[in-house]
Amino acid sequence: MAAAFVLGNGVSRQSLDLTVLKTLGIVYGCNAIYRESVPDVLISTDTPISERIQSEGYSQKNVHYTRKPLPDSGARRIAQQYFGYSSGPVAVGQAALDGAVAIYLIGFDLGPTRNGRFNNCYADTEFYKKSSANPTFTGNWVRQLQTIMKDFPRTSFFRITGDTTAEVRELLGVANLAHMPMVDFQQRLVTKEI
Repeated sequence: MAAAFVLGNGVSRQSLDLTVLKTLGIVYGCNAIYRESVPDVLISTDTPISERIQSEGYSQKNVHYTRKPLPDSGARRIAQQYFGYSSGPVAVGQAALDGAVAIYLIGFDLGPTRNGRFNNCYADTEFYKKSSANPTFTGNWVRQLQTIMKDFPRTSFFRITGDTTAEVRELLGVANLAHMPMVDFQQRLVTKEI
């Protein structure tokens, strides 16, 4: 597999047409993305949403990784190597385990919205905090991403940045990670330079 697109749920990814990505590589998504789109691989780690996804029959028809697959649900167990990680990092790790040589992290904002609040495109919906809530602590996600990138030194990682993407100092020194503005990424999609 050449390219993988891993979709976090930060609001910076809302300007992107997700259907285009499937024509250029494998799409990995997290949690509630299944409500609006069917990624090639879905990852969910939190029990309530994971059980909902499985009980609705999604895992019978689609590739879905979770920590605790329900019996006969069709869901797959997250790789032991990244078992305790959060959904976004697990999706990045699974893309690397699946052999992607270039992994694009989209919607990995790792910080608050412009008004300092919870940054998630599914805010105010079931299983998610209110959009007025304080932002989620992201230090564990950053450490998990650093570990995955270190585990796969020959894989190129690209973090796509938008208006709500936080600058994370700990990620700036990662040798196999580059940061790319969303406008540049969208241009690459048009020219298929992925």
